[in-house]
Amino acid sequence: MRIKTGDLVEVIAGKKDNKGKQGKVLKVLKDKNRVVVEGVNMITKHLRPSQANPDGGIQTIEGSIHISNVMLVDPKTKKPTRVGVEFRDGKKVRVTKKSGSVLE
Repeated sequence: MRIKTGDLVEVIAGKKDNKGKQGKVLKVLKDKNRVVVEGVNMITKHLRPSQANPDGGIQTIEGSIHISNVMLVDPKTKKPTRVGVEFRDGKKVRVTKKSGSVLE
């Protein structure tokens, strides 16, 4: 996977209200090939009353979306770009295809 937690990504496919949004990756679900992006794919969750939350209620949280529907944002151009992997100084680094800048 070339997308990691903390990366800035843009949604390139999906629901109309989510497409084109940019956000930070909060969580990467490797086994399901999905990511959770900040402020994207908001879902409502009904909470049962508990000691921590005695009234229960309805909470909105981010749902996961498939990793193929997001694209990494180039830090220089602020536009979506593909990601490649190169070896520089004996280390494997992620490189943007548009500007060639190193991520991390």
